[in-house]
Amino acid sequence: MSASPIATDIDFNRDGKQMGYLRLPHSVHRSAYGWIPFPIACIRNGDGPVMFLSAGVHGDEYEGQIALSRLIQDIDVKDVRGRIIILPMANFPAGVAGLRVSPIDDVNLNRSFPGDPAGTPTQIIAHYIETVLMPGTDLHIDMHSGGSSLFYLPCVMPDWAANCVMPQARIAELCRLFGAPYQITFDEDKEGRYISAAATRLGIASIGAELGGGGRLTGAYADIAYWGILRIMRAMGAYAGSLDHAPAPAETLVLPVKANQFAYAMDGGVLEHLVALGDRIADGARVALIHHPETPGLAPTPVQAIKGGLVVCQRAMGRVERGDCIGHWGGPSA
Repeated sequence: MSASPIATDIDFNRDGKQMGYLRLPHSVHRSAYGWIPFPIACIRNGDGPVMFLSAGVHGDEYEGQIALSRLIQDIDVKDVRGRIIILPMANFPAGVAGLRVSPIDDVNLNRSFPGDPAGTPTQIIAHYIETVLMPGTDLHIDMHSGGSSLFYLPCVMPDWAANCVMPQARIAELCRLFGAPYQITFDEDKEGRYISAAATRLGIASIGAELGGGGRLTGAYADIAYWGILRIMRAMGAYAGSLDHAPAPAETLVLPVKANQFAYAMDGGVLEHLVALGDRIADGARVALIHHPETPGLAPTPVQAIKGGLVVCQRAMGRVERGDCIGHWGGPSA
């Protein structure tokens, strides 16, 4: 596979705090010799753990972008041991457009790994992340939210594979230190297209989070990400700064999420939720109605849960089409 066309002035082996851009050449009508600027920071101070922090893999997920931007501003190089690479807007074109996918190539970065250095811009940045930024990392932390279409309670997500050099119990402890009130685990990404799969291919421990969404920023959830990452970096020995003002981490409820704990719209219309985030629902519970104002006299279509659990995610948009996710839940039924 050919080398990446991405260039940068950042020297990942140099001590100090560096802030700049990954530059991906992009020739279009308005800019013949232009490049796409992916913001990046590298904070290094001698030997120590290597951390890679990412957010904005989906451009309409803001809590992580803000938390990582604050960390770039606030972390003093003297408090760092080792190296921290921070990529706050991993899919920059999607970020500035406020979209889940890039407006340039209509590609979802979190379904694009391991990427292609000769592909579209999204495929190229995926390849660069997996082949340049990730190798040698001791821990990857990736921040998500529900984006424009979904809203999540604050959840941390461990990602562990048999080839991971970090023990599973250690990852569980770091997830506890993150401080979110819920921990969710999904069925395996069998195709290996997610950014977390890129980490596990390299034997790297990866911790993710789903924090808010709905097309807006929830500041309290950005705070969870900010302080949670600092607590994890402190535990890893990568950060020696003060945490005197950090809130105590919340007690975390572990909620495995199975495929039959998702609900989907089988008709188009206007969505009405009948349960709330944080509710624990029974197997077969009616969770929503889909109304049909465009067809006078047509009764609403009910949506039922197959397997119940605690509601951690719901659709944020009012209109639905057949196949849209209504929400999902995790853990045991009511």
